[in-house]
Amino acid sequence: MLKLKETIEEITPLDEDAMAAAKRRLDSLTKPQGSLGRLEDIAVRIAGITGKGIPDMPKKLSILMAADHGVVEEGVSAFPQEVTVEMIDNFISGGAAMNVLSKHVGCDLWIADIGVKEDISDKKGILHRKVANGTRNMAKGPAMTRDEAAAAMEVGISLAEEAGGKGYGLMGTGEMGIGNTTASAAMVCTFSGLNPSEVVGAGTGLDTHGMAHKAEVIRRALDVNRPNPDDPMDVLSKVGGLEIAGLAGVFLGCAAAKIPVLIDGIISGAAALTAYRFAPPAGQYMLASHLSAERGHRTELDLIGLQPLLEFDMRLGEGTGAALAMDIVDASIKIIREMATFAEAGVSERG
Repeated sequence: MLKLKETIEEITPLDEDAMAAAKRRLDSLTKPQGSLGRLEDIAVRIAGITGKGIPDMPKKLSILMAADHGVVEEGVSAFPQEVTVEMIDNFISGGAAMNVLSKHVGCDLWIADIGVKEDISDKKGILHRKVANGTRNMAKGPAMTRDEAAAAMEVGISLAEEAGGKGYGLMGTGEMGIGNTTASAAMVCTFSGLNPSEVVGAGTGLDTHGMAHKAEVIRRALDVNRPNPDDPMDVLSKVGGLEIAGLAGVFLGCAAAKIPVLIDGIISGAAALTAYRFAPPAGQYMLASHLSAERGHRTELDLIGLQPLLEFDMRLGEGTGAALAMDIVDASIKIIREMATFAEAGVSERG
């Protein structure tokens, strides 16, 4: 866990001088001060993250982590576990929603096998970073050991470092893993103290009966494991997932490398909340792309203290919401870079 510890120690608060410079620049542009609302707030946040009063236009990347969940044997998903691998094939061939939206916003996409149950080491077009062949059934005992959870987090940290080394300046987070909304909901319940029935959503398309069963499975998992909300590694290892752990590492790695990183839906949000509990300053480097239709997502964002940029009733995951929000981040940076000041445009300022 040395890499994890060192990464957390590298996370610092945002650059206040850069944020002040960005605010001065925005206030000098040909518009009433503050009239672009949250678009200006994003530009100031990006300045604070990157340490540049006028941030560069970023090269964009989404990291999609794939893993399986032992709790699927409890019947918590409308789809069978085989869909995880089948969707990986779809990502590789470019046919998924995330492929379409990544291309739309000019974002590269890395797909990482961090915990798929099946051996897919022969597949090309993905990063092979498997820590284990899926998690164990959390309704019967811990999903992972602490060492497995830490190893998965360090995979995510390493990928964030690698991305930074390749010049990526804006990151998105996505996932694929049948059963992962169950794990995410269990984590939200633990961190928030809410009852499973207040958190569980439809996931892959469960009906009312299916959602009630899913909530009951989560109650059993919480009763069996008793995860400690004050120990994020305990929560992650007992009721989390390998892809959630990996994405938590991505959030921490991006914060240490001073790269803005977008949260997607409830699974990505569970990873972000975990990273925040490990290192609260990491939350300053996160942007909430959208509000998922999954019920626990707003709780995650509230616990971190973030406001979503979009509300489109999306619940697909994969990083799709994060991809859409990249256009908004680009727009905020273009405003501060390309708009003329009153002096440059020869426009009179207010008296």
